Amino acid sequence: MASTGLMDVQKEATCPVCRELLTEPLSLGCGHCICQACLTMNKNSVINPRGKSSCPVCGTRFSFENLQANKHLADVVERLREVKLNPDSGKKRDLCVHHREKLLLFGKEDKKVICWVCERSQEHRGHHTFLREEAVRECQENLQKALTRLRKEQKKVETLEANIKEDRISWKHQIQTERQRIQTGFNQLRRILDKEEQRELKRLGEEEQMILDSLAGAEAELAQQNQLVEELIWDLERRREWSDTELLQDMSGILKWSQVWTLKKPKAVSKELKMVFQTPDLSGMLQKFRELTAVRAYWDELELFRGY
Repeated sequence: MASTGLMDVQKEATCPVCRELLTEPLSLGCGHCICQACLTMNKNSVINPRGKSSCPVCGTRFSFENLQANKHLADVVERLREVKLNPDSGKKRDLCVHHREKLLLFGKEDKKVICWVCERSQEHRGHHTFLREEAVRECQENLQKALTRLRKEQKKVETLEANIKEDRISWKHQIQTERQRIQTGFNQLRRILDKEEQRELKRLGEEEQMILDSLAGAEAELAQQNQLVEELIWDLERRREWSDTELLQDMSGILKWSQVWTLKKPKAVSKELKMVFQTPDLSGMLQKFRELTAVRAYWDELELFRGY
């Protein structure tokens, strides 16, 4: 029965590729343990462009970065090699050093392998003992359970790592989309502002032309009146040189017209623009927009909470 257990251990410590005892064993996620040299030299384990490789036994994909040396199995292999090199030493180790009897029992309290004579000695009296084979079998079962559990945990870790990588890619895409949306929105605002600027400048230009035309008309009207006044003054100065008879006989009405003529002032032009452009308070508008956005987000979260 002990030989069967030894065969099982030897089978577990044998490389499935070279069929020899493992050398620098590496544990794969699929559960197989393979020599480091066999794993790196096997044609099925060549690293692909993504850094992934496959197990030469079952073909399960793995990453060289995640491989770990199996120290426990390496110790088991080393002991097996010692047994093969010196078979008698294994037999001697199976004998009690005090009583030269076979070590067939295992003491639970002392955690030692003992013989039947030790069990009856004062030192171990009253202790709980088990057959060595049963203790070994229980230990191997516990080891297998621990390995199974750790491999499951390793799978969870790999799954979480994959999820994090997917989340990173998703977040990058989401942030890039939001960045483009922000840039597009502000570009639209710039186009709207440019359009409004051109409209306001056009309106101002039209008002400028209207004011200048009015001033030009008033200036032309004043020039005509000034010319008429100059002519009247010239006629009156010329009549001052006439004789009394000529002056009294003048019936042209120039004198009477000169006495009643008054200046006609042009229509006054307002000194203020009809419409003065007021720059919008963009900072205030943005603040109001942020407040409305925060309120909307609050109500959305509240509705989501009520849905649960």
